Amino acid sequence: MNISESKRLFAKAQDFIPGGVNSPVRAFRAVGGDPIFIKKASGAFIYDENDNAYIEMINSWGPMILGHNHPIIRESVIQAMESGTSFGAPTAREIEIAELIISVVPSVEKVRMVNSGTEATMSAIRVARGYTGKDKIIKMIGHYHGHGDSFLIAAGSGAMTMGQPDSPGVTAGTAKDTLLAPYNDLEAIEELVRLNKGEIAALILEPVPGNMGLAIPMPGYLEGLREICNREGIVLIFDEVMTGFRLAPGGAQELYGVTPDMTTLGKIIGGGMPVGAYGGRKEIMDFVSPSGPVYQAGTLSGNPIAMAAGLAMLKYLQSHPETYGQLLNIGRKVSEGIKKINLELGYDYTVNQVGSMYSLFFTDQPVTDFESAKQADTGLFGKYFQAMLQRGVYLAPSQFESLFLSTALTDELIDKILEAHRESMIEIHKNQ
Repeated sequence: MNISESKRLFAKAQDFIPGGVNSPVRAFRAVGGDPIFIKKASGAFIYDENDNAYIEMINSWGPMILGHNHPIIRESVIQAMESGTSFGAPTAREIEIAELIISVVPSVEKVRMVNSGTEATMSAIRVARGYTGKDKIIKMIGHYHGHGDSFLIAAGSGAMTMGQPDSPGVTAGTAKDTLLAPYNDLEAIEELVRLNKGEIAALILEPVPGNMGLAIPMPGYLEGLREICNREGIVLIFDEVMTGFRLAPGGAQELYGVTPDMTTLGKIIGGGMPVGAYGGRKEIMDFVSPSGPVYQAGTLSGNPIAMAAGLAMLKYLQSHPETYGQLLNIGRKVSEGIKKINLELGYDYTVNQVGSMYSLFFTDQPVTDFESAKQADTGLFGKYFQAMLQRGVYLAPSQFESLFLSTALTDELIDKILEAHRESMIEIHKNQ
């Protein structure tokens, strides 16, 4: 497979862009080799600058639920662009998409559009603090909520300690207000609440985390968080940037039957365009300016092109509820097929799957939180990634990222993915 043009572009990019990429995971540091530069995408395939085709398993990190360059999205964007690309003023589409989101997502009574998942989570935390008059937040170790200062916090000496800045530029003052707990551990949350009684504004988590690889909430865990937050007056925030409109029309909160106080959204509600949103109970959202005192603004918020793409996507999903059955079926075929091949070859690796999201962890132990995810063999994953890439299957270039499947994956393509998996597993283990 000739990838000479990608190599040339990456060498050139490093002269002008930090690390040669505009988001760190794209640099392939975790898997070795040089990144592939993409020229175009269609359906289940992406194509690099040398016109190599790859079956795509990331789908732009989630939003391409129907596959790439879907006609309904493309036509909606083209039509919207005929009227202009940005107004910095209200449009009818903003009302329409807000009404649609509110009608489907259980926790959302009012919603504010922004431009990214990071903007959505940063804003949600600010509103929760303004609403409660408290400063501290709880986040789960290994959960990613964008690159806001409050979220770039690493664990201290133990789960009960306050965090330390995880990046230069994040102040110790910011870090002291972020408390950390392991995912799927209600006792840790109870202890944090006891040690910080009356000081916690919000608890934010990915209900189904995908940024430490995919993990699954244990029975009773989300319900337990809801109970604690009700008792303590803490705003419960579900970060559904990845899971919203993917796992179910109403996201993970619909799938698991637990309603948070606030929800952050992104990815699918932009149909692939840059977008984010945060919403929640009316009394909380009415604290947002100009209704209330918590300030948040953005020239491109509710951008007409993004709104057109998002509306096209959400309307399609609304009129085709069978899409979620298709996605679940595809997710099961891929994940069960991988498990079966692994066992046939004598490898008992962990596969986690929810709907159209899944992760293969190179460990034989269950993966339920960040600590157990870190037991996976990342070196072996890097070899697997490269072996799959050589066979025309493009995976997330990190052991700690979920994969996102689309309805563009036919049975024939799934068979090709599974055959590539079998060959790759044999290849990476032959010298062990």
